Amino acid sequence: MAETFQALPHDTDINGDPRLTGVEIEFSGLDADRVAQIATDALGGSAQQQDDHAWRVSDSRIGKLDIYLDTALRHKDSSPIKRIGLDIGKEVIPVEIVTEPLDLDGLAALDGLRDDLRQAGAEGTRAGLAYGFGVHLNPAIARRDAAGITAPLMAYALCEAWMREAHPIDFSRRVLPFTDPYPTKLVSALCEAGVVTPEAAMEIYLEHAPSRNYGLDMLPIFAWLDEDRVRDALGGGKAVSARPAFHFRLPDCRIDEADWTLRSEWTRWRLVEQVAADQGLLARLMREWDDMHGAITLRRTPWAERCGEILADAGAISERTAA
Repeated sequence: MAETFQALPHDTDINGDPRLTGVEIEFSGLDADRVAQIATDALGGSAQQQDDHAWRVSDSRIGKLDIYLDTALRHKDSSPIKRIGLDIGKEVIPVEIVTEPLDLDGLAALDGLRDDLRQAGAEGTRAGLAYGFGVHLNPAIARRDAAGITAPLMAYALCEAWMREAHPIDFSRRVLPFTDPYPTKLVSALCEAGVVTPEAAMEIYLEHAPSRNYGLDMLPIFAWLDEDRVRDALGGGKAVSARPAFHFRLPDCRIDEADWTLRSEWTRWRLVEQVAADQGLLARLMREWDDMHGAITLRRTPWAERCGEILADAGAISERTAA
């Protein structure tokens, strides 16, 4: 049975509506058509084939689901070469499920589908050395100000090292570029500036980390604030999909493990927002970071360990959170 998803500290978005979260799940072991069938069995709706190895489930209990092999080939016009490439690649290319933005009940229903997929033979990150799969959470921002954008960014930046130690990333994802930790210079610059406006935070981020290859990719939000500024920082390359939502993609996908749930990944993000909402705790983490990373190092305890001690002392984490 799917577990209940706890609400975020701020449960409404910039329009005053309930905050919604889009989800992307990558895995292997099942063909896209089989996944579409399992999804309609679990959630209702109807499945239509869109392209080679691409399906859409419409009118399910959680809205629309797109299901496809996650490869650039799917954007090419249909051809024998494309079909051959997809047929060969499906052994290592993940199937991806992309949802519409979901409320908490929708997340719980999706977690139920996750269990059905596991029982049907879905494989996660640890099933193969080439399986660099993940789960991406895209929660809508709560506010357009520093509390809604800058504070969660800072909370994640300060807690990232602890989260990586408490929830080790599988080797296959560590060797891929999108699991890079935030640069130390970025975290230090954010701490030095404090909880500044989103525009000021954007300038700091673009100076030190102008890339999408991080566990918390802030570029969709910053493109929503100023698309031209983000495009310029990226050298005028491919445009970033602008939206007022965080793009959290640190977690592995362990869909084939009976004790792994989407709720466990949701709990990680919820912790980030809890820290962001606690001004005293966030300020303490900033001070301690400065103590350990300033010109004179006052503490020799590794930051991940020290961060965990601070979070535990503040009652922000429990044995369940750290597991």
